[in-house]
Amino acid sequence: MASKTPNVAGALERRTARSVHYTISYTVQGAEYGTDGAIVLLHDIVAGAFAWEGLLPQLAGLNRAVYAFDMLGYGHSDHPWPADTSVWGHADVLSYLFKELNLTNIVLVGHGLGGGVAQILATRLYREQTAALVLVDSIAYSHSFAENWPLPEMEKKADFDAPKQITLEDLIKELRATLPHAVVNTQGFNDVLDTYVQPWESELGKEVLFQHVRLLVPFYTNSVSSDLAVLNKPVLLVWGEKDEQVPVKFAQRLHREIPGSELVIVPDAGHLVLFDAADAVANALTTFVKGL
Repeated sequence: MASKTPNVAGALERRTARSVHYTISYTVQGAEYGTDGAIVLLHDIVAGAFAWEGLLPQLAGLNRAVYAFDMLGYGHSDHPWPADTSVWGHADVLSYLFKELNLTNIVLVGHGLGGGVAQILATRLYREQTAALVLVDSIAYSHSFAENWPLPEMEKKADFDAPKQITLEDLIKELRATLPHAVVNTQGFNDVLDTYVQPWESELGKEVLFQHVRLLVPFYTNSVSSDLAVLNKPVLLVWGEKDEQVPVKFAQRLHREIPGSELVIVPDAGHLVLFDAADAVANALTTFVKGL
């Protein structure tokens, strides 16, 4: 059963619910609009529901409930180790949770890693209940991670013994050094860097983060990205023009291969476009949803 904070019209609430073996935390804005037609937001690696906060004021004008989830191993949700926190593992846990919450005709929005999870939900595990799909700087096809982001030498970080080969102190230093590579506004990002780094600043946090990295398996997303061509539902692609982690060429390929898809390139924004250009992403999403 889901638990929640007291409901105030239009307020942002923090709730929790059980799915599979885990407690998943999420926020809801505009719960009074009901679960049918809700906007569902899935975050990127090393982030959480907090990453969407800059968009929420504009999304309030859509008169729809907006759900932002902390996926398994992130934010206020359980941080199990070992556990399946691959894109398929996340999608599995969320599909059960979405059913419990009675989320129907949803606008499913995924950023980065969350975009990979959204592709699985939209094409396989939650297809009938998904009305539209929005991918924001999403992993796609065989591209599941960048060579040096969110940690340097990512292929080496995928080794099972990698957590033993680095101290917690050095891991945090690496995160602080590499995460700003995903934004254009590096000076402003320093003000929020702690929000991205602090969840991993423990031995358990280190193990869970390496688990996330280890399970960024390219062929997990390759087949479902190709399936988007026959999804037959409205699709919006939003990409930071200067994304170095998932370059614009992936957005252009998705746009070519998904009939009727819309593509919005956000100027002067990097991979963490929700930080660099929250208003632009919110505008694109709002226009798209109003046209459904």
